[in-house]
Amino acid sequence: MVHTIPLKTPLDDTGLPHRDTQTSQAAAAPADASRYHHPHFVDARPTGSGTAYRFTAFSGYESRPEMPAGAYDDAAMTWELRDQLHDQYTAARVLWSQACLRLQAAPLLHKAAPLWSAWTAARNELVVTFAQFWSTGDGLWRAQLLRLTDAERAAREAAGAFDVVARGLAQAVADQVDVAGWDEALELTTVAGELGYDASD
Repeated sequence: MVHTIPLKTPLDDTGLPHRDTQTSQAAAAPADASRYHHPHFVDARPTGSGTAYRFTAFSGYESRPEMPAGAYDDAAMTWELRDQLHDQYTAARVLWSQACLRLQAAPLLHKAAPLWSAWTAARNELVVTFAQFWSTGDGLWRAQLLRLTDAERAAREAAGAFDVVARGLAQAVADQVDVAGWDEALELTTVAGELGYDASD
């Protein structure tokens, strides 16, 4: 049989917070991920398609942005905060990879521009030299063959010189795509345009 004992003073009048009140106050305190933000992070704003993250400019000399390991072990971090932090570092890596491409490609593009001009001139000379066979007299074919051989050698050397620089440019582009993915790939023609080069060819 259950007995009820009346109390002269209610237990809640002690002035001590009730256990449920302590729990709710702790739960009400918002979790904060700011200590894990990337040093270049400025802010994040919601957009129609997700969240736009803003950062101060990357130079390309920084270390690759990676989410701090402590964020995974921090009990105060919620799943939502970790997800947002992950997205922030993904956005940071995209901008960092683009800065790296600009940094690596600039000196290569400065070398590539005159080499490309030399190659196109040598190729045009080769085409013209070959076309002259149609108007070369019978007694001049040997001289024309020598001119064609010289033009072919010059075109091959010019192409080889350009290819050396082009391999470096291709590697820089591949490195950027490896980090950012094809959807966030920075076009090499865009980088060249920023330096004042028309790289459409």
